Formats: sequence, structure tokens, C-alpha cells
Amino acid sequence: MGSLFPAWAASGSAGISPAMGSVSGTDIALSIGHAPFRVGGRTGHAVTVNGTLPGPIIRLKEGQRVRLAVTNTLKEDSSIHWHGVLVPFQMDGVPGVSFPGIKPGETYNYWFEVKQSGTYWYHSHSGGQEAMGQYGAIVIDPAGADPVAYDREHVIVLSDWSFMHPLEQMRKLKAMGGYFNHNRQTLAGLIQCKDQSQSDRAMWGKMRMDPTDISDVNGSIYTYLINGHGSQENWTGLFTPGERVRLRIINASAMTNFNVRLPGLPMTVVAADGQHVQPVETDEFQIAIAETYDVIVQPKDDQAYGLIAEAIDRSGQCRATLAPRMGMIAAIPAIRERPLLTMKDMGMGAMDMSGGSGHSAHGSATPATDPMAGMDMSGGGDMAGMDMSGGSMNMRDPSVAPQVKMGPGVATLSPMPMDRTGERPTGLEKVDHRVLTYRDLKSLTPNADTRKPSRELDLHLTANMERYMWSFDGVKFSEGVDPIPFRHNERVRINLINDTMMPHPIHLHGHFVELVTGNPGNHPVKHTVNVLPGGKVSVDLTADALGDWAFHCHMMLHMMAGMFRVVTVRPEEAAA
Repeated sequence: MGSLFPAWAASGSAGISPAMGSVSGTDIALSIGHAPFRVGGRTGHAVTVNGTLPGPIIRLKEGQRVRLAVTNTLKEDSSIHWHGVLVPFQMDGVPGVSFPGIKPGETYNYWFEVKQSGTYWYHSHSGGQEAMGQYGAIVIDPAGADPVAYDREHVIVLSDWSFMHPLEQMRKLKAMGGYFNHNRQTLAGLIQCKDQSQSDRAMWGKMRMDPTDISDVNGSIYTYLINGHGSQENWTGLFTPGERVRLRIINASAMTNFNVRLPGLPMTVVAADGQHVQPVETDEFQIAIAETYDVIVQPKDDQAYGLIAEAIDRSGQCRATLAPRMGMIAAIPAIRERPLLTMKDMGMGAMDMSGGSGHSAHGSATPATDPMAGMDMSGGGDMAGMDMSGGSMNMRDPSVAPQVKMGPGVATLSPMPMDRTGERPTGLEKVDHRVLTYRDLKSLTPNADTRKPSRELDLHLTANMERYMWSFDGVKFSEGVDPIPFRHNERVRINLINDTMMPHPIHLHGHFVELVTGNPGNHPVKHTVNVLPGGKVSVDLTADALGDWAFHCHMMLHMMAGMFRVVTVRPEEAAA
């Protein structure tokens, strides 16, 4: 099993270096192929890069040119997308959008100039191969001085692994949307649950929805991995007490958002999605699929620390160890109580009678306010119209989203979506330590484009979870929807409105966006933005990259089921 790991990911890593399984230079050869993968005492089939899972670290330098020759040894088409790396659209690696894909037995040469620095990653955009192990880290060193001081660095790649093929997962979910949700509430559980008011329980029951339905695919079939290791294998990264250790954390999962913490060791966040942020200390953060965070830790004691990545639905977790020497093993904490969705996750957040969100942004948790408390729910009950204190609220009222194509693929529309960027994310509302929120993130340097957006675009994230239909504005990509057009260099505000009860990490290829968080001039700059259930997130886009670009939810099965669009950026005369 050990030969399947690149040296940097092998347990006992002293840190990443050219001798530790990274590839670099102006000409890099990568090979996509098959390999057996063993975890938890079982062996399965993996799709790998250069024979390892994760693949080798690609280490580049800002300003260099690079040619990546990618050979496909599979019997099916493949591809590699350089996630978050700014490349010409022909080099972006999305079959059917930016290039035809890599046929079996063929080699495709990706050429581009490296325009940035930071922590990124690469993965397949073909046939669910990403879920089977075809992913790896990209580390780009700055051309000048690095504003982050550190003595040692480790790359931490989080992922989810299943012995069930992703296409079989999709088939089962199409047959029954909650197929993998083995954490449903029972009647006894509903009666005993202290986290739900009576009105809440009544509402969920009447709408035949389950407040535990947080992740489509979960620990019932997933083994959660850190650098390709499960908790049993205990990946260990070394440090010397007193060192400043940089952890480059990448969520390469197909379907899992993780809550990340190092009990007893605070983390200082210094970069998000490869872009430097003003340092902010925290005890835990949620990392959505495809996001990256760089953190600095400074362990002063001669002891082992557990790096814990816990699935947001609490269906499983993975433990790795940071330690001053091999043989030390950090404790595995008990999995915490499962979270439950609330009316706010249905887009009813504006009904919070307290006038606030019910959560503190970064300090100690405050009790969550029940937005339905005191409301008469007896007269309504079905999803299409709910009687609330003599009023009526239609969960499929087309007037709240006139551009959405109403049909069987749209189960609900959020009546009152709200900005939740200052709230603790799903499952971390009540923990008694500091939790990072998007509003805590401020760019280290002022935002480059100070223009006000010339227009706004609303885009609804829509679904029928029971039938496993996912879309933008009620239209699946397979239905032949037109690209979203932008004029070259125009400034646009995009409002992402989540009409579903799951978070969606939305990724725009070829661009970074400014996340509008109330920190004007220093908004965090990101390539992937997580939109909480029933929430609304605004981003400002400068459409500065010509070409056709993929725009999609990075929950892989949601993307494959239809939550995918193409963005086209054209010169103004061509767009007119």
C-alpha cells in the first residue's frame, strides 16, 4: 500500500520539498491510469495520476512558463482541470467547453504562463474520475517575498473515498433522493429533540422533508481521507516545537464539506483560495468542496495534535496527527451531535423576530433564535402554501424568482433568502469556541478593481432533492440552456440565491470574484464560494478572461445532475 502514496503524503512527512514527491520545472509529465487502493483493510479501484493517490504536488513559480504533458492510459476519455489557476480557456481542461478531452492512449499538452502564487489543486473533469482519486495539489511560490513567514509546510489534502462507483451512487440517488441518509429522525427522536420547536417539527413533517438531509452521500459509504490515509492509517506530519508550520489545506472531496480543527492548537488563517488575507486566528473553520485555506500553527509543546476533518452532517470524520516525532498518535475525538436544519435553511431567515441572525460571527456561540416560535402553523402545511399567523407563504411562489423556470425540477423557492456570510456555517452554530465566517476574511491588499458593478444578475440554485434534480434557474445544463454572456472587462454583481436546503460551493473557472462581505475595498477574493441553505451570497466579477468558462456547483453529483452552466466572455463589439 505504501507505494501508492507520493513521498510527501506518506506518514512521517517532514514537509514538502522537491525530494518529497513534488514535480516542477518547465516540462512536467503526468500519466492518468488505474491502480488498486487500500484503506481500512479493504482494497478498491482508483484512478490515479503518476500512480499515486493523491497525485504528485505540482510545484511552480509565479512568472514561469510550464508545459504539462498529460497522457491518458485509461480506456475512456479523461482530462485535468487546474482549479483556481488562471490559464487561457483552451488550457482549462473541461471537455465540451474548452477542449475535446484526452482520448485513450493520447497525450495532451497544456501550456500556460503562471500568473499567480498560492495553494491550488488539480482534478479530472471527466466521468466521475475525480471521486475515484484523480486529484492533487498545486503549490505556486511567489516571484518575490512571501508575506507569510513559516519554518515548515505541509500539504493537507482532504477527500472522500467510496468503494461504490460514483455513477452507481447517482443511480441510487435518482431512484431515491435520501438513499444514503441513514441518519433520519425517528418518531421517538422527534419527540425527544430539544433543538427543534414543536412548530418546527410540525412544519418538517407536513412538508415531508427531513432536517437531517444535509449531505447526499455521506459516511454510510464514505471513508474520509487526509493525504490518502484514513484515521486508522494515521497520516503524521512532523514539526519541531516552536516552529511556525504552514498547513496548505485543500478540500478535494467529491461531495463532502468538512469542519476542520486542531483541538488545543489555534490556527491563523493567512490565505483563502490561494489569495492572501489579513491574518485571523480561529479554532475551527468549514472548508467547502474545492476551497483551499492556508493556516499557520505554532505548536510549542512536545506532544501530538489531532488534525480533525469532520463531515458537516457528522456521519464520519478523519484524524491525522501533527507530532514532533514518529510513533506519537493524537486522540480521535467523539463525533459531535448531528446538526439539524431549520426554517432559516428554507430561506425564511428574514422571519427571525430577534432582528439578528441568532449567531455570533466569530466569538462564543449565542443561542439560535427559532424564527417560527409563536406562529400558528395549524392552518397550512403543504409545501405549496403555509398558513403563518393568518398570512400565507408559498414555497413555490414564482414572483420571488421570475426568471426561474418552474417545473418538476424546482421543489421550493426561498421566500426570504438572506445574507448569511456573517453566520457560522452548518453544524458549527453552537460550538463553544471561535469559528471562522466569510465576513472574518479581508484581503491582505486592496481590491484591484474599484469600479461599481454596472449591472446585477440574480442566479438561483434550484433543485428537487427527492427526485435528485439540480439546476440553475430551474434549467439543467442538459436541456440546452444558453451561455451566460459577459462583455470583456465589464464589472457585474452576481447574486447567488440558494433555493435548496443544502450548501452549494459554486466555482467559476478562469476568474476570481470578490465576495461581498461588508469589507469594501478589502473583500476576500475567491474562486469558489459556498452558499449556505436558504442563503444569498453576492460576488463582484470583473470579466477579464476571454473565452468560454465552466460555472458549476462543485458537489460533483450536483454538477453531473445539471447544476452547471457555461459563462462566455467576449469583446464588447462581439457581445453587442
